[in-house]
Amino acid sequence: MTRTEAIFPADRLAIYERDRYSAAIRSGDLLFVSGQVGSRVDGSPEPDFAEQVEQAFQNLEAVLKAAGCTFADVVDVTSFHTDPESQFDAVLRAKDNAFPHAPYPAWTAIGVNWLNGFDFEIKATARIPAGR
Repeated sequence: MTRTEAIFPADRLAIYERDRYSAAIRSGDLLFVSGQVGSRVDGSPEPDFAEQVEQAFQNLEAVLKAAGCTFADVVDVTSFHTDPESQFDAVLRAKDNAFPHAPYPAWTAIGVNWLNGFDFEIKATARIPAGR
């Protein structure tokens, strides 16, 4: 049986403790990262949308790093958008910074009407490099 382990970035515990979930779960050589939002360290939303998206990607990167991964290890992404059409350009800019070249991860974008005070969320699955 594969053992699972909860992964948390060292300085971003407020939102996980408040809402009672793990930042990521490691199972074997796979890392399942919970949806990351553009939250500040205290868990509050970043008010500017483009900055909220950038912060969500930074938060995703922090969780990946806590597990010994980088964006290059990501194989699948799902993003959630409260207004996909008007938000897409800001998301693509952040996406291009995180994943600048092929092979790109698989990606599914979903329009939603509620994200608990946020306007963007991104979750990912990564393969943890051997030896980590």
